[in-house]
Amino acid sequence: MPLALLALTLSAFAIGTTEFVIVGLIPTMAADLNVSLPSAGLLVSLYALGVAIGAPVLTALTGNWKRKNVLLAVMALFVAGNLLAWQAPDYSTLIAARILTGLAHGVFFSIGATIATGLVAKDKAASAIAIMFTGLTVALVTGVPLGTYIGQTFGWQATFLVVALLGLIALIGSAFLVPKNLQQPPATKLSAQLKVLTQPRLLLVYAITALGYGGTFTAFTFLAPILQDISGFSANAIGLIMLVYGVSVAVGNIWGGKMADKMGSVKALKIIFSGLAMVLLAFTVTAHNPITAVLTILVWGAFAFGNVPGLQVYVVSLAEKYTPDAIDVASGLNIAAFNVGIALGSWGGGHIVAEAGVMQTPWVGAVVVLIALGLTGFSGRLDRIQQRQLGNQAASF
Repeated sequence: MPLALLALTLSAFAIGTTEFVIVGLIPTMAADLNVSLPSAGLLVSLYALGVAIGAPVLTALTGNWKRKNVLLAVMALFVAGNLLAWQAPDYSTLIAARILTGLAHGVFFSIGATIATGLVAKDKAASAIAIMFTGLTVALVTGVPLGTYIGQTFGWQATFLVVALLGLIALIGSAFLVPKNLQQPPATKLSAQLKVLTQPRLLLVYAITALGYGGTFTAFTFLAPILQDISGFSANAIGLIMLVYGVSVAVGNIWGGKMADKMGSVKALKIIFSGLAMVLLAFTVTAHNPITAVLTILVWGAFAFGNVPGLQVYVVSLAEKYTPDAIDVASGLNIAAFNVGIALGSWGGGHIVAEAGVMQTPWVGAVVVLIALGLTGFSGRLDRIQQRQLGNQAASF
């Protein structure tokens, strides 16, 4: 394995940690910054919005730059954003820092796969991408709970300093290890992205992605205050519970991928969304007991991220039919849709918390996921209609 790939993996680890570590620190940050829980939740929403904008727009604008230069630029932006968060004197500055790091996140994962595959032989391309994305998975399993522990013990600012240092190490490693003469893919134009956004079938899947994730984050964004105020856990226990969630996410990702391979994306997504809605509904009851709350979270993680492989495969398969010259763009826009869902879900959850309290977020999240389930069934029906039409056309010849 090229050492440059390790630098990319460390970058993915740092980026994954900074995105989700906020969830475990929201009560602490809200109290320290003297803002409400919904306002603290915006630190999740606006980061995700930065990712959603950064992925398609900034990737297109830097399309003619050398890949290594883009990589170094976005990692420098990432480090700067986290250093700004570390030293943020007030809430407004912290918001700006989160948006900056979100922009860097979006571009990194848009170009990361291209860079990773350029480092290895063609027959090892998939493995190279998998290794890079391992950094994101490991972040959920270890980086987020460790970052939460550091924030609870030494203050939330310390978490951003540690993440900035990790990003700096990854930046230096990339500067020395990533070759300059990487293969330059054709620049992705905004016009190609607009073409993808004119395809109703792809827009339908993007809506499924956004709602499926949005439903989870309506409640997940406020998991720490639920665990502290409703389940009765101490602030120091949140990091350990995030570890349980992270392990579940890692297992769910693999399980979801195997299920999508075995039975097809639509069937797998129906099962996963059904399970996710039931878990969220159950959490409205189980959250009141510490043991049942943790057991529910253990199942929740597997369902919450188990839909990722199926959604990505489904988008690619539809793009092959409807936009064959813009498959990568279609896949990248689905990543943006994930983050639009996170942004809208956490923002909506904040409004629910402000109006009705944290325990209303799980059941509302379940309703949103059920809408995603309905749209998934509708999309599957459209697939079957098209297959019948193609079969009739073939028979007529």
